[in-house]
Amino acid sequence: MSFASVADRNAIEAEMPWEERDVPKTTYAMLAETAGKFPDRPAVSYQLFSGPNDPKETLTWKEYHDKVCQAANLFRSLGVGETDVVAYLLPNCNETNITYVAGQIAGIVNPINPLLEPEQIGAILKETGAKVLVTLRAFPKTDVAQKAAEAVRLAPNVKHVIEVDLHRYLTGLKKFIVPLIRPKNPVAHNARLASFTEECAKQNKSLDFADATEDRIAAYFHTGGTTGMPKVAQHRYSGIVYNGWLGHRLLFTEKDALMCPLPMFHVFAAIVVMGASLKSGAHVVFPTPQGYRGEGVFDNFWKLCERYGITFMITVPTAMSALMQRPVDADISKMTTAFCGSSPLPIELYNRFEKAAGVTICEGYGLTEATCLVSINPPAGEKKVGSIGIPFPYTHVRILEHTVDGAAETPLGQIGEICISNPGVSPGATYTEPDKNVGLYDEMGNRSYLRTGDLGRIDEDGYLWITGRAKDLIIRGGHNIDPAEIEEALAGHDAVAFAGAIGQPDAHAGELPCAYVELVAGAKITPEELIDFAKEHIHERAAIPKHVEILDELPKTAVGKIFKPDLRKKAIKRIYDEALAEANLKAEVAEVVEDKKRGLVAKLSRNGDVDDDAVRHVLGNYTRPWDWAA
Repeated sequence: MSFASVADRNAIEAEMPWEERDVPKTTYAMLAETAGKFPDRPAVSYQLFSGPNDPKETLTWKEYHDKVCQAANLFRSLGVGETDVVAYLLPNCNETNITYVAGQIAGIVNPINPLLEPEQIGAILKETGAKVLVTLRAFPKTDVAQKAAEAVRLAPNVKHVIEVDLHRYLTGLKKFIVPLIRPKNPVAHNARLASFTEECAKQNKSLDFADATEDRIAAYFHTGGTTGMPKVAQHRYSGIVYNGWLGHRLLFTEKDALMCPLPMFHVFAAIVVMGASLKSGAHVVFPTPQGYRGEGVFDNFWKLCERYGITFMITVPTAMSALMQRPVDADISKMTTAFCGSSPLPIELYNRFEKAAGVTICEGYGLTEATCLVSINPPAGEKKVGSIGIPFPYTHVRILEHTVDGAAETPLGQIGEICISNPGVSPGATYTEPDKNVGLYDEMGNRSYLRTGDLGRIDEDGYLWITGRAKDLIIRGGHNIDPAEIEEALAGHDAVAFAGAIGQPDAHAGELPCAYVELVAGAKITPEELIDFAKEHIHERAAIPKHVEILDELPKTAVGKIFKPDLRKKAIKRIYDEALAEANLKAEVAEVVEDKKRGLVAKLSRNGDVDDDAVRHVLGNYTRPWDWAA
């Protein structure tokens, strides 16, 4: 059955309840089933460098199964049981994909973002109680090994550090040179060091222990960004299998090849892409350790797609924007679809990409707390650009408002908080810290709904639209930034009385952090000086504000809280006016208003003759809607 409409979705649900579906019960069961069906088909491919003719390593499903079993046996031999944690701090490589699956077979796997600071990594390792950390051996042009050493020093619960050496992917002169220039990795901890490759080679290629028989927690993913202490979300086998089943039922078969230059510490690559691959037998390609951020990936992207016969690309708006700055210089005739997520997609970018690449774009929505997938613009149906599509089968979405009398559903088309119930939501157990689960759910009928913190609406055709964020995060190219980190840093300056940080519209990243400040009486300082101060006191580069503006007084609520909607209106007007002026268009933002269905909308006025299509082209690069003023 195709997936083209709400009726199709409902028909799939009507076949049987989710609990009655004959699906694997564990991650290993998914892997074993697929490896048994397609032992000689490619499972995962990886190349250290981005060139279309650079060396690559492809594992068949039989080879991948065997290596996963070896790694799982290794982890069990190190004392990892079903409730123990195997963390990994790794860039993309085949060992990362192996560890991701093996960790959740042996125990609970905990992917960690290598861009975090050692203190944050150490805090996550302590929060999850990790026994084993899989990370890099020191290697040129990366500080992952050094971060790991410091993080383990801060987390003495880690007893074993298993090192992956990227040297094995090298050939020719580089293979000879790297050992001579390999940076030293001073070990400041007491954990036992071992080689991933050597230790796995000693293990059997089938499981030495019985697979789990009951649903259980299989993965910990930290939420959000590179600033502040991330929360840790818990994922059960049932949610992971549900995401895999969705990918297989609605999107992929064993004949598909997926290009996935996204990091394996994020749910999009791990839960969605690898999960769908494990269930369907589709081939997944991971180019370079840094994925889209890797040297030469954008320049070689289309040639890489031709090399592997890619049928489906996994992407985000910032990557699509970068790809549109390069010609489609290869045969990508096998590619049919691009699955785009992480942040809203501007309509102008959508149109340019579909025209240049000749592929269908399906925007989707997911979040870590729901074990990811929630909705998608249906692959075989109408794509409403700017929406996040139709909820997947067995995913129930309510738009709720919260009053003194409790939660109530909003009328059709009106904005409220997006709340979700599906097999990936674990009521009462979303986060490892019980206190963080308090107030996270609403009870409606016989279901518990996860409060996402996203504001949105459902239209008359059943499509879901995001209009804002109740939880106030800044999303820079899919990267979550806590505005409190920026505000606290700026408030540390003697001249600053109050600071409010928001995300300003950006044509490439979706949003960039900016800040508005109110000075103490009599203080004298420039915005440039405040930006310099922020650079010194905000450790994560992505969170440094791109614009700081000093106001006589920040807008505040009756209880003295900074009223950020007014700040967002200022930022939208400033950015849109700058874009229109740069294009020599005689128009400007007269005001930004709050619309019940679309959120903040820029109202434009004309300052002379102006080409409407040209305005539409310029402002189509941004995600916030606009209209001509009456």
